[in-house]
Amino acid sequence: MTSDLQTLFRQEVELAKTEIREEGTKAGKAAGMYGGAGFGGYMVALFLSLAAVFGLANVMDAGWAALIVAAVWAVIAAVLYVMGRSRMREVSPKPEQTVQTLKEDAQWARHPTK
Repeated sequence: MTSDLQTLFRQEVELAKTEIREEGTKAGKAAGMYGGAGFGGYMVALFLSLAAVFGLANVMDAGWAALIVAAVWAVIAAVLYVMGRSRMREVSPKPEQTVQTLKEDAQWARHPTK
């Protein structure tokens, strides 16, 4: 019976490894698609910025038009930076709930009757 349990356990572990490998492959492909979408979005922003510069260059000097578009992007970047910084300050690197349950487990192990 012990050898049957060991065989069953090994088969379950192999099945889990296979499933994890397949899911990892799917996740990798999805991440690649996200990367491609990000690059596509970057290209859209770049060409829209160029279009804005050329459009503004029709009514003012091209240097000023480029400066205005760059200033708009600087404001966008600053707003995103401030928002990201404030959200990052809310992140706690310590897993509070896990620490609490470990403390409870340790207390129970010291005094299992309480």
